[in-house]
Parts: sequence; C-alpha cells; structure tokens
Amino acid sequence: MEEAGQKLKRIRERLGLTYRDVEEASARIAEANQNDEFVVALSRLSDIENKGTIPSIYRMYSLCAIYRLEIDEMLTWYGLPVAKMAADARMVKLPRTHVVGLKPRDESDVMAPLALDPGIDLSKTEFLSRMVQRWGRLPLALLSRADLRNYTYGLVGTEDWFMYPIIPPGSLVVIDDSRRRVVTGGWNSEHDRPIYFLEHREGYACSWCALGENRLVLQPHPASRCEPQFYTYPGEIEVIGQVTEVAMTMDPAKRRRPRA
Repeated sequence: MEEAGQKLKRIRERLGLTYRDVEEASARIAEANQNDEFVVALSRLSDIENKGTIPSIYRMYSLCAIYRLEIDEMLTWYGLPVAKMAADARMVKLPRTHVVGLKPRDESDVMAPLALDPGIDLSKTEFLSRMVQRWGRLPLALLSRADLRNYTYGLVGTEDWFMYPIIPPGSLVVIDDSRRRVVTGGWNSEHDRPIYFLEHREGYACSWCALGENRLVLQPHPASRCEPQFYTYPGEIEVIGQVTEVAMTMDPAKRRRPRA
C-alpha cells in the first residue's frame, strides 16, 4: 500500500510543483491567515514525503489547499477512519441531550437499496432488510426526501426523560431550524403540539414550550414525572428549531422508565 507521504509526492510531481513552489504557496496562505504554522518549509515537506512525518493540522490544511485535496481524504491516508466517526460516536453514551454535529462526510452519495424484491408492496409496512436484493452507492440527488444540508440533528440524552414517552431517551430527532418561532396554540392533541429543540446555559433541551412575557417555560410530558423549567427569553435560552421527525427504539425494555 502506498504511504501517505508518497501519495503527496506523486500529486505534487503530477502538478509540476517543486519544494520551493510549495513552500512559497504555503507562506502566502500563512500570511493570509496571519499564522506561521501554515508554512510548509522545504525540509519539512521532504520529511513528510520521504520519512513518514505526519504534518500538523495547519500544514495539512496548506497542502490540501495547494494540491486541491479534500482534507478528509488526506486524514484517511494517515489512518484516521473519518467515515466511521459517527458510528464510533454512537459507542459513547451521553446522558445529556445534545446537538449532533456529525453528519455524513460525503454528501454526494449514500449506501442505498439498488434492487428490491419485485413483489414488494410499498403501500404496506414491510421488513425492508429482507426485501433488499442488492445494496450500492446512489447519488443523494436521486433521493428526493434526503436533505442533509438543510436540517440539523439532535440526539436525546440517555438520561433525558423530559418528553417521555413521546420522545424516549436515546432518540434521534430531525430539527427544522427555519421554525424558530414558538407557537402558542392551534393544536388538537399532544401529538400535534410542536416540540422544540433548544440551547440554554447548561446544554440542550427537547420539549414543549410556553412563551410568556420575557419568559420561556419548558413543559415536560406529564408521564415523564419531570418538573417544568423556566428561562428568561431570549437572554438565557435559544430556540434552535422545531422537531419534525423522530427515530427511536421500539424495544420496550429500553423505552420503559426505571422505577424511582
């Protein structure tokens, strides 16, 4: 397998750049960013290419800019499994509700079913995994409902029972950040009432809201046995957006709140 340094050397030579060219280009980047750490000196570039020296994050940035490379790709050359970051993050259970900052690294295509059982009836609920005949990579543009760029995602903490049982702990929520105005009425049931994702001084929250004069009340589901929370609005709390979709476990053991 070709070493990372050798890949960089091959790209540099293919672009017709000398060590001096790279050094001078990186110096301009350093000047533009007012940080000398961006400079890739001749001796350092030689070590990176021939001795396996790992570039600093600043030099890596400069090399990517000069060589027109994606920095995620270069990170994988040095053994960082960038595509697995979201999966690795799921191994760490966080008790508090938080925004999910880990999105798919490559938004140009995704793994999706390419061939389905011809007998599948899409009007009925099906066990899709058994109906998929072949998986492959599809451009996101072909997935009309996929909109990874325009939505934010939140993960309800494993100990956050505030909206239980509508949104159990550990649920993944989709947040429409264009809906930041708190609606004070107009719903027919608790399932129609808007749920908001919010950021406050201690972290994040997912809840119903009631808005009064300079005060925002976070209202829990009655079955949660949690108490309402009160914040000065907008000074102490910010509405990130409205929750529009929820993915949750259907395992009753994981959805049941332990007895106090």
